[in-house]
Amino acid sequence: MRLFIAIEIPEEIKDYVVGLQNLIKTDFLKATYPKCFHLTLLFLGDIDEDRVENIKTKLRDIRFDLLNLTFDNIGVFPNQNYIRVVWLGIKETELLTKLAEDVSAALRHKPDKRFHPHITLARVKHISEKEKFKEILKGIKTEPKCFKVSSFKLIMSTLQKEGPIYDVLEEFNIWK
Repeated sequence: MRLFIAIEIPEEIKDYVVGLQNLIKTDFLKATYPKCFHLTLLFLGDIDEDRVENIKTKLRDIRFDLLNLTFDNIGVFPNQNYIRVVWLGIKETELLTKLAEDVSAALRHKPDKRFHPHITLARVKHISEKEKFKEILKGIKTEPKCFKVSSFKLIMSTLQKEGPIYDVLEEFNIWK
């Protein structure tokens, strides 16, 4: 099972994210489907099914406060010279970083990369006019849209030719 832990993006702001996608729409990008918008706290990868209940038990013990998250700028991975992913950043806050660290610690899973809160807008197949595309990205002004988060989810991802299918295995709510 291919698993990750994530915060799903509220329905009421998905239209804003889709609007940003429309500003960068080209034939060399594969846009993320709005139903797949999420902020990954930890990617676990392929996990044996018999470990899932143990993962759920550990995640249930995590305590966190209501998060107030804000969209930031648009950026790319891995870098401006080799663009593979276009993303919408989320301002890193102490509470968000702590939640990501608590998830990693609870599962004793060291992340492959430094935590960088973002939503993937699109994946890049091939860029024919990279400099022009970089200028388009530079010209996009994002709004600091805010949203509240009161839960995170353990999600199973099944890769399909048409795009991934996400199934929520369990939702973990804030502790009051």
